[in-house]
Amino acid sequence: MIERKIRTGIKSGIRERTTKNKLTKTKLQIKPTGTKEAKKTAESKDREVVVPGQVVAKGLDFLPGDGTMREGQNIIAIKFGLLDTIGRLVKVIPVTGAYYPKKDDIIIGKVIDITPIGWVISFGGPSTGFLTLAEGTREYVERNADLTKYYDFGDLVAARVIVVKPRSIDLSMKGPGTRKLEGGLVVKINTHKVPRVIGKRGSMINLIKEETNCNIVVGQNGFIWVKGRTIESELIAREAIKRVEALSHTSDLTEKIKDFLEQAKSKQK
Repeated sequence: MIERKIRTGIKSGIRERTTKNKLTKTKLQIKPTGTKEAKKTAESKDREVVVPGQVVAKGLDFLPGDGTMREGQNIIAIKFGLLDTIGRLVKVIPVTGAYYPKKDDIIIGKVIDITPIGWVISFGGPSTGFLTLAEGTREYVERNADLTKYYDFGDLVAARVIVVKPRSIDLSMKGPGTRKLEGGLVVKINTHKVPRVIGKRGSMINLIKEETNCNIVVGQNGFIWVKGRTIESELIAREAIKRVEALSHTSDLTEKIKDFLEQAKSKQK
């Protein structure tokens, strides 16, 4: 009887150790989510054209951004556009559609009307913007003053969106990035290509600025102001911007634009 219990105990111990060994082997075979391989897979799809319903990243390590949503362990696109992966954040940049202003956007617009209390600004959107006297200048404006000495009909401004209303937006000329734009030329691009023109951490627009020696202001509404020392440099900058817009879905875009700028500059010499 005692011998039988001993044998039973030995067999139980063997089975327990065998089970533990199998579990250990199984754990070693499990690949955790968010591995370097998974990240590499998602990053390799950067700037790929994607369609709604397409899986753009796998694993819980990634976070859904604009134009995407999570479905189980996958992140899928809910818009047609360009895939953009920044660290763990995965988003889709739409390639079509109108511009809808958001608070704190810097936009470029034109003065189309002047009222006793401010200026009406056209910015190419579904509505117009309004710039009040208080937000248009830091100076004290007397009653019935000539407002054209601040902003006249046809003047271009880079203004900040401070309030978004159903039929209009309120603008401000206070804060970084706002200014009256004089001279130069304006380039119009698809509003959804603006992030590509700016580049990650401003890399693309800084490249164009440095290579052309132009002052460039990018409006989120798709209008870009360019002013250089010569008309030739402005035209090169404009062509570079339009190339970024046209080739925004391709890889190695920075190198392509750099090559174009170098060739354009060499032709001027």
